[in-house]
Amino acid sequence: MAVYTEVSFDEAATFLQTLELGTLQAIKGCAGGIENTNYFVDTDQGEFVLTLFERLTFEQLPFYLHLMKHLAGRGIPVPDPQAAPSVALVPGKGRKGAPGAEPAAQLALAVPGEILHSLKGKPAAVVNKLRGSSELNPGAAHCAAVGDMLARMHLAGLDFEMRQPNLRGLSWWNETVPVVVAYITPEQRRLILGELAYQNHIAAQSAYKTLPRGPVHADLFRDNVMFEGSGDGGHSAILTGFFDFYFAGVDTFLFDIAVCLNDWCIDRDTGRQERERAQAFVHAYQAVRPLTAQEHQLLPAMQRAGALRFWTSRLWDYHLPREASVLQAHDPTHFERVLRQCLDHPYSPQD
Repeated sequence: MAVYTEVSFDEAATFLQTLELGTLQAIKGCAGGIENTNYFVDTDQGEFVLTLFERLTFEQLPFYLHLMKHLAGRGIPVPDPQAAPSVALVPGKGRKGAPGAEPAAQLALAVPGEILHSLKGKPAAVVNKLRGSSELNPGAAHCAAVGDMLARMHLAGLDFEMRQPNLRGLSWWNETVPVVVAYITPEQRRLILGELAYQNHIAAQSAYKTLPRGPVHADLFRDNVMFEGSGDGGHSAILTGFFDFYFAGVDTFLFDIAVCLNDWCIDRDTGRQERERAQAFVHAYQAVRPLTAQEHQLLPAMQRAGALRFWTSRLWDYHLPREASVLQAHDPTHFERVLRQCLDHPYSPQD
């Protein structure tokens, strides 16, 4: 969540009024993440997150927003995109039939009934801000809570009718790895190119093609989950939500599981899997949606895939960054370490 597009207090206030979300009281740019422009906005009606999308297009975004809306309707704790009211401000006018409007209204457009809007010429959305805070030092209980809710989310998404592939999947790796290898050492090049070849080999196997699929989050790191309460290794903590669905897509559920294991269940310094947390996560997931034989077989390969995906994207963002007024680039070598650990110490939930 960087800030690439500056939104003034008055611009945000007028935009929120078009959505009938109350009078703006405070706005603050978010420094975490690197894909979109995000602001925390407080009004007299509640707390929200305003997002302007910097890379995703008007054509791509309905999948993400309607997926969140679908999951929220199925009882999964995710941000609920706010729809424009049946009568809304339009550029250059006030309410339909009413004279005048704030000048900033000409920079925004909220179509009645829609959850995808436009602000300063860019796609925009407003979602409710989830309660709680991220747990950056999770225990086994936190991991179990995430595994349980991830399985429930996968099942809840099975009847979601919209389809869009994981845009940071194998095709993107094949396009991007040849670009980022110019910035790494010969040893790193051998590792990343070898892993890319391996993942293409795995994707061609019949076992891979039978893996259960559906909408996945694909980026469910520690900072994308909220908890309330703490203590005793997280046993009293309550998971209050998953957020940041803007890497979501239709992919294997196993890839989503692998991404979580590679973040929630590792030692941050070494990248090595912490077995107690991994077992807690997988057992909780399987209590809701048992893994198939093919998923058990290919989990180590998918953990390698998850490490490759984020090593590649972090190399891209680190060496080919976009300008932003608030930006925190992630260390790409972290997922190099994770990949090496996946190779040296493959994890099996049956161990």
